[in-house]
Amino acid sequence: MTLQTTRIGLPTGVTLKAQMGGPEAAEPIIFLHGFPESHRTWRQVLPNLAQDFRVYAPDQRGFAGSDKPERVEDYRVQCVVDDLIALADALGLGRFTLVGHDWGGAASWAAALKHPERIARLVVVNAPHPLIFQRSVIEDEAQRAASQYIRAFRTPGFEAAVKAMGLDTFFDKSFQPHVDLRKVSAEERRAYVEEWGQPGALTAMLNWYRASEIIIPETGEKAKLPLWTHMPFPKVKMPTLVLWGMKDKALLPIQLDGLDDLVPDLRIVREEGAGHFIPWEKPEAVSAAIRGFIADKPLQLH
Repeated sequence: MTLQTTRIGLPTGVTLKAQMGGPEAAEPIIFLHGFPESHRTWRQVLPNLAQDFRVYAPDQRGFAGSDKPERVEDYRVQCVVDDLIALADALGLGRFTLVGHDWGGAASWAAALKHPERIARLVVVNAPHPLIFQRSVIEDEAQRAASQYIRAFRTPGFEAAVKAMGLDTFFDKSFQPHVDLRKVSAEERRAYVEEWGQPGALTAMLNWYRASEIIIPETGEKAKLPLWTHMPFPKVKMPTLVLWGMKDKALLPIQLDGLDDLVPDLRIVREEGAGHFIPWEKPEAVSAAIRGFIADKPLQLH
């Protein structure tokens, strides 16, 4: 299946590069990638699903071929959600299935809560629900330890450390603990390094972490849960599939605990043989899980 790439200007003030394909009359699916990636996250998933669905995968703001606003506040989750809805409007999509991995999954949780009228089905891949994640980095020592990289990414000038080590080394440090790099071709590696080397790209990607309001205490630090975690939290209304690579070293399986209280129509698929970057490691399993979920949750999207 041949996929096309285009750039789409949005009223949110950014232009996003997006890959798309599949039958134009078919059910639409939007895919959101995470850090430090691009639409390439889905490189082995989109051709499969584009056989039967109309698929769209943007580079999110700050990444790869899309615009890179300079201010930290331009990467608050609300800005990303606004981009998603503006993109769907520009594409003429009413209701659609939303798939998100990593930061794309965080944006997907937020979009599902804010725009249930637009999102017919939600698929989240190794991305924690905000309430469970905030609680876990306060209360669970293992998850807090695993999340200390976020504190490093938020450090002013971290970009200089990346440039000093070199982007190829950064590639290895980013992915080697989480994925079998033998499965990544030299061409793919070059593509990522070139994307990161664009002016402003490193700062833009790191600003996603800096703009987040999630509190990450130091290891061993005494910390209390923020007030909002004690308040009633809205439930996700649409059918939801959570697909989780159980070898994820950054987001531990505790992120699945209590999800059914927050998501009434929930299906969890645990992939024991994959880690955080399951769309790389197990693209067939990701595609099959999405297909099965959509088949079991038929909806009128128009």
